[in-house]
Parts: sequence; structure tokens; C-alpha cells
Amino acid sequence: MAKAPAKAADAGDAPVAGKSKKKLLIIIAAVVFLLVAAGGGAAFFLSKKSSTPKDKETKTEPAKAPVFLALDPFTVNLQSDNGDKYLQISMTLQVQDEEQVTLIKANMPQVRSRLLLLLSSKDATEILSSEGKEKLVSEIIEKVALPFTAKGDPQKISSVFFTSFVVQ
Repeated sequence: MAKAPAKAADAGDAPVAGKSKKKLLIIIAAVVFLLVAAGGGAAFFLSKKSSTPKDKETKTEPAKAPVFLALDPFTVNLQSDNGDKYLQISMTLQVQDEEQVTLIKANMPQVRSRLLLLLSSKDATEILSSEGKEKLVSEIIEKVALPFTAKGDPQKISSVFFTSFVVQ
């Protein structure tokens, strides 16, 4: 009979060891879960905090679509020694808003006159290089931006894009 209680004791030890292993696995799983949850929460908080200023900027200043105004083509004689050079050019103006488009269209004879005078004063050699074209863009913006009336506001021209540029 002495053996019977020993077997009972061995049988009793096995469930205790199994229960402690289960408890240990549950505790480890809980700790891992808490660490992952804490890390995820920290990552969420930090990403939310760093993206907040960008979101505020986007909400306060929505990006505006560019507004363009295509001008009819120009053909002018250029300054040259033999007088047989001409420029054929098409361009598009980028303006601030539709109000500027309306204003420029209403004053198109002045715009075309200013640009014809500017373009016809150029020599072929000075506008063929990329630097010459960039300078011409600046001069076109300057001429078109001049007020149409004596005490008027200047036009708001952002840029000029050449859509055709032929010198012969």
C-alpha cells in the first residue's frame, strides 16, 4: 500500500506542473500583448502628433488649381542687320485667378500692343539661348503686369509658358 500513495502523489504533481506551465504561458502572453499594445499606442500617438501640423496647414490653405490664359500667336520682325529675321511665338500666361483672366481679356488690345512692341525690339541672337528666353519671360511678365489705368492695380502674372517659339 505504500506504493499507492506514491502513485497518487506522482499523479498529483503532474497536474500541478501542468497548471503552473499554463499560468506561466498565460502570463507571458499577457505581458507580450501589453507590450505590443503599448508600443502600438505610442506609435499611433507619435505619428498623430507629428502629422497634426501638416493637417492643419492643409486645411487652412487648400491648394488652388493654376489658372491659365492662352494668347493668340504673335508674328513679328526681329531686329537684325539684314532685316529678314522674324519670330513666331505662342504663349500662355499663368495668372492668380479667374478675375485676372477676365481683366486681361477685357484689355487684350493693350496687352497685345505691349507684347508686339517688346518682341519686335529683340534681336534674334539674344532670344535664341535659354538665358535669353528666361529674360524674355521676365520682360513679358513685367509688360503684362503694368496697370491698364493710370492709378490701377498691376495684374498678377505668375509665369509665362511658350507653347511655340520659331525664329527664322
